[in-house]
Amino acid sequence: MAAYWLYGIIAVLIAAIFLAERKYPEVISNLEENILALLLAAITLVSFVQVVLRYGFNSGFGGALQLTRILFAWMILIGMSYGVKMGSHLGVDAFVRMLPKRGLRLAALFGAACTALYAIILLNADWLSIFGANGKGGAMTYWSKMFQLQLGLEDLKYPTFMVDQFGWPERVQRWVAYLILPISLALLAFRSIEAFVQIFKGERDLMIAGHEAEDLVAENKDALKEAN
Repeated sequence: MAAYWLYGIIAVLIAAIFLAERKYPEVISNLEENILALLLAAITLVSFVQVVLRYGFNSGFGGALQLTRILFAWMILIGMSYGVKMGSHLGVDAFVRMLPKRGLRLAALFGAACTALYAIILLNADWLSIFGANGKGGAMTYWSKMFQLQLGLEDLKYPTFMVDQFGWPERVQRWVAYLILPISLALLAFRSIEAFVQIFKGERDLMIAGHEAEDLVAENKDALKEAN
């Protein structure tokens, strides 16, 4: 049952992003960048505070390491779809660039389609049984099991006042940390499909950035002159 309402939430989220980007593209881009920046800042802050507590006061936060790992995983998983959107994933395009224009376009479309299919299979592979494949499980199934079992994380705990005031369990549930798995994979599928459409319309060449070094040099070639 939990999986059904999560599917609904994800569908509403993607629909909202899609509609908002049509009217306010910069706002959505800034929002995604700010989320990634906040996650990175939180990792840095937690690590800094932990070092100060450990070496300055011989104390520390027991769940700090696990919290930074979860935040780092969230940042990577959210960054997957953002990287597809911005075309910032690194890749080797030496071969496909040698193809004629039509061949390059077909290769780019194939790559975008494979990425979308990859994300959808990882999200939920049960639908593969339609084609006779023995595919089961996926991020949605795994998250649903964690939600039903209500297992807690090993080290990360809720603040004491939350446990006392609201009757929350002592340890943070695993489903809270793992919620990013189905959400991020759905976003990756959405961005890959979006990239497929953009490539089909001729609005972009590839999903990857194959010449990022050259692009950076070109963008900053006059920076030293301006500084002087």
